[in-house]
Amino acid sequence: MTVDDVLDVLDELLDNSWRMPLSGGRCVVDAEKVRDLIDEIRVNLPTEIQQAHAIVVDRKEILSVATREAEAIIQKAESRAKALVNKEDIVKDAQLKAKEILSQANLKAREIRGGAHEFSDAVLRDAEETMTKALADLRSTRHALRTSAKQK
Repeated sequence: MTVDDVLDVLDELLDNSWRMPLSGGRCVVDAEKVRDLIDEIRVNLPTEIQQAHAIVVDRKEILSVATREAEAIIQKAESRAKALVNKEDIVKDAQLKAKEILSQANLKAREIRGGAHEFSDAVLRDAEETMTKALADLRSTRHALRTSAKQK
């Protein structure tokens, strides 16, 4: 089960628990079941952290590939420009074309890097939101358990 699944089960356990009369909405829950669910969260939380780490590694790989592609395009453009410079009749055309290729290569590299950054940021933001919600739910549940235990 994922952390979200475990939290859903925990939420359902709270929804289905016996409400104590005149207690302001407090309820009685099976502490053993809650502990089992908390243990399940502890087991699954490292998996989600590993997934977030894998996303960061993927982001680095995407950036690395984009950089290599950009460098290859630039080297190809420079090589082509040098070959064209040797021909007197087309020197000016070669220089213009080389600049255009370099400009396009740099533009493409910026676009690839920008897209990779946006993608990575979106995935990391989603992972952060999921973990933040899971942590908030966990804290809320712990607080409810402590409150319930103090009343007994």
